[in-house]
Amino acid sequence: MRTLIKWTALALVVAAVLVIAREPLYWLRRLNVPVHASGELRQSSYTPRVVVQGGNQPPAPRESPAAEQLDAAALQAAADYAERQQSRSLIVTRHGYIVFEKYWQGSNLDTVVESAGLGRVVAALATGVAISDRKIGWPDEPIGYLIPAWSKDPRGEITVRNLLQMSSGLRSSTSPYSTNIIGRYLNLPSEAPPGTRWLDQGIDPDLLAYVIQKATGQPYAQYLSQAIWARIGAGDASLWLDGPGGDAHVDAGFFARQGDWLRVAELLLQNGNYQGDEVIVPRWVPQLLQPAKSNPNYGSYVRLGTHPAPGMSPYATEDVFVVEGGGNRLWLAPSLQIAILRTGGQPTSDWDDGRIPNLVIRGARDFVPAARPGADIRQLVPNH
Repeated sequence: MRTLIKWTALALVVAAVLVIAREPLYWLRRLNVPVHASGELRQSSYTPRVVVQGGNQPPAPRESPAAEQLDAAALQAAADYAERQQSRSLIVTRHGYIVFEKYWQGSNLDTVVESAGLGRVVAALATGVAISDRKIGWPDEPIGYLIPAWSKDPRGEITVRNLLQMSSGLRSSTSPYSTNIIGRYLNLPSEAPPGTRWLDQGIDPDLLAYVIQKATGQPYAQYLSQAIWARIGAGDASLWLDGPGGDAHVDAGFFARQGDWLRVAELLLQNGNYQGDEVIVPRWVPQLLQPAKSNPNYGSYVRLGTHPAPGMSPYATEDVFVVEGGGNRLWLAPSLQIAILRTGGQPTSDWDDGRIPNLVIRGARDFVPAARPGADIRQLVPNH
């Protein structure tokens, strides 16, 4: 009897090891295994990866905060808060200039970090290029036109816009970090009509990359390079694949220099223009900022600043929008041409998502507070 129990236990251990070895990242996340001092998974966990070739241009020029009408004390206060929240970096740009940068944990502007979801917005930008290239017909094109397996399937009625707005209606996958992700996603049943349910999950952005791949006839990493990454001068990056020569994960595993996310910010702030080059047609970024019908707080992989989350200070300007990826944040204020990047692990439970951007924005000498209903304009604008 003891021998039988021993061999049964050994068989269970072997089976568990085989399951975890097949999908290590998924199980490490599920088991909350601390594999790095920062609580983040090591880069070696995201394998295999493919290179996204960049333009490898020098970073944006630097300018003093005073020259860009930003208060140095306010910037330092934002950095102090970021440091308390276990950040890796805090970088602020205005009008395309780097005006403030602070680093921790031995990092610098060129430190390669895992996007933890920031890569979603790059997929959204590449979609705009694919539409301009007439590889994708229009934002509301049913993906059944582009995915042969769904050409006669009701799920083929899901549109490109539904994927952009996290509203496919597909059942959430129990193993989003597995191998053969597209094969698994294409077998998921629909739980809600497309466009009626918003759900934050990795399935929709991963399927969007697959749609781009099918529409362009190029691997997603290759098209992303030529459409966006190389054109904005970013450094070589890498994308996590679901297997050798496989499909790309978008929701995680995009490794890039943290400073290059400010190049993406410039594209968003300038409606698709980067240093005089029209990378994306100007009408596309406003499309990304349209609220989703299923969740007015979100656009296409961006959180809109008009409705603050519980426990969060309202943003100082209502045009602020945020690109989120795990603990990473990219806040953008188009009216002031300010971009703020915070990288690092998940912040603590007392995190206020409005504190850093509000300190920076209110420290701008040309910032004029918006008048709220019933407010006295004389108190908002001195000497008015």
